[in-house]
Amino acid sequence: MQLPEVILVDELDQQQGVMEKLEAHQKGLLHRAFSVFIINDEGKMLLQQRAKDKYHSGGLWTNACCSHPQPGENTLVAAQRRLSEEMGFTCFLQKLEAFKYYAEFENGLIEHEYDHIYLGKFNGKVLPNKDEVSDYQWLGLEEIQVSLEKNKDSYTYWFHLAYPIVKKWLDFEKKYFSQT
Repeated sequence: MQLPEVILVDELDQQQGVMEKLEAHQKGLLHRAFSVFIINDEGKMLLQQRAKDKYHSGGLWTNACCSHPQPGENTLVAAQRRLSEEMGFTCFLQKLEAFKYYAEFENGLIEHEYDHIYLGKFNGKVLPNKDEVSDYQWLGLEEIQVSLEKNKDSYTYWFHLAYPIVKKWLDFEKKYFSQT
């Protein structure tokens, strides 16, 4: 059985090679990743609580789905695949932007990722994979903001970075594209 690999990248997201996922996280090497955010017609965002036995950040709340494209896999295709595998549905995803971050965790692993943010809209039934997701909920943006301030340690490191980017896009869309 082949262990999962990640795509190593440079500061401009140009592929530099591949490496086994755990080794890349042990060495803290920059690699490609994605974060999927989902909203519904009520303007609520889908959050998942990561399964407690995840290799890091287990039990923490985060966006609908996050992972890494496999070598040779398009990042959007990977995001759609993982959304289906983790949350049990697919939908159209729009790429918003990307950012880099570096975070060290208590277990010695390091996230050093070039993270592509995708946004989708979905109103159907969520069927989470219990191996990946402990729980899920739909929350309004203001509820999320309050919770992030009051319960900072209940959320993943990257959610604190990516959520403001997504909120900025949603606020822009609401302001300039809403029908009155």
